[in-house]
Amino acid sequence: MARTPFKRTDRVAAELRREVGLLVHQAVRDALLPELSVSDVEVTRDFSHATVYFTVLDNDSAGPALAMLKELGREFRMQLARRLRLRTTPELHFRYDTSVEQGERIDHLLRQAGVTPAADDPEPEPGPDGTGPVRN
Repeated sequence: MARTPFKRTDRVAAELRREVGLLVHQAVRDALLPELSVSDVEVTRDFSHATVYFTVLDNDSAGPALAMLKELGREFRMQLARRLRLRTTPELHFRYDTSVEQGERIDHLLRQAGVTPAADDPEPEPGPDGTGPVRN
């Protein structure tokens, strides 16, 4: 039998990310939560705990969003138990995802230092024969 390239924890985490994202979206539409989205889910090997990382549109609402998510966590877990076919539904732990802020901070520091990020670099000029970039 061929081995799958992903571990079961990765597949369960992906399914949880999708389902928790739907639950969060519904809570946002019902005005229970500020505008936020689920960025990642990590599951322990025994599937007893899942860490849900989220981002918010307004950084000032991260604290209240975390408090509301913790309140809704038990309800989310019950709904996940109904939706997913798992022996045990993981306990949800919510964490604010700071990777977007860190990326913006790094980008800002690079711009201050006069270094342009690779995505903003222009195409290299072709060489004299028109085949490759000019090399010094």
